Amino acid sequence: MLRARIAATAAYQAGTPRTTAELAIASAQTRSIDELQRMIGIDSRHFADAGETVASQAAVVVQLALDKAGIAPCDVKRLILTNSTGFDMMCPATSNVVLDILGMDGTCGCLDINNACVGFLSGLDYAARMVHTGISPVVVVASELGSQHIRPDDPRPYLIFGDAAAAAVLTEPEAGAHVGFSASHFGNYGKYRESVVMYHASLTGQRETLQFLKPGKEIAKLAVLGLRTVADDIFAQSGLNWDAVDWVVPHQPNGTMLKDIADLFGISTEKLVPMVQYVGNVGSASTAVGLAELYRTRTVTSGQTILLIGVGGGLSYGGLLYHVG
Repeated sequence: MLRARIAATAAYQAGTPRTTAELAIASAQTRSIDELQRMIGIDSRHFADAGETVASQAAVVVQLALDKAGIAPCDVKRLILTNSTGFDMMCPATSNVVLDILGMDGTCGCLDINNACVGFLSGLDYAARMVHTGISPVVVVASELGSQHIRPDDPRPYLIFGDAAAAAVLTEPEAGAHVGFSASHFGNYGKYRESVVMYHASLTGQRETLQFLKPGKEIAKLAVLGLRTVADDIFAQSGLNWDAVDWVVPHQPNGTMLKDIADLFGISTEKLVPMVQYVGNVGSASTAVGLAELYRTRTVTSGQTILLIGVGGGLSYGGLLYHVG
């Protein structure tokens, strides 16, 4: 058991909501709006206003989470920032900007992580290990501006990606409390890396945009492969199964895939908190927003278990089993 407590969570959507109907017009879709919404299961998503950055979104939601936890920014020992599309700059780490905005200069270590849509879960895994070894509090924040990397003439990503940020604050649990992360599994299949890509401009000479290079059905098969690998290992470690887990927080790429995944693994809808319909696909922030929504909209009680699980480009996959304290 990695002894670490999720002390607070928060989510944030900058800018204004954009409906699927609006984007369908912009991308000159021939399908009806009803058909499109049935296909993707997304009604709206936010596009951040001009001037919003990965760091500015992250700073807002980190402050929200710290306020909930009753922790001052200057008391944080580590900050981990995740993003799927390259952050605000190549060097230095964008997390440095977050520290500066929040007045944390000289008080906190920080780093950036890009593990596609599994980045937030990777950050949680690292944060739990830090807290378990006495480094506390640690903040993990996912901040995504997918709207900056899509274009109307490529409708597959254009119709599903949105902008959001979410954070979790991890602290040391009380002595003797059965709380923390009892199982985890992470892996990558590099040979499948070109299913979802965003090439650097130095390679293409063109604007950096998210692209789907594989058919949707093939991407869905890879997603199932990753999720099954994670779940099988976590359940082998813990002795639990889908029925024994109280809450499931999966990556939500679109509404259709979320439903298909729930049906395939027999996950009860009562254990899920669907939010992709009004958030869209927000990369590494998806599981982060999902966790925040779970705590915001459901009664999560001591002794319950939460399975956080995701899959993304790479092919990256991972998950953690958390015992609530």
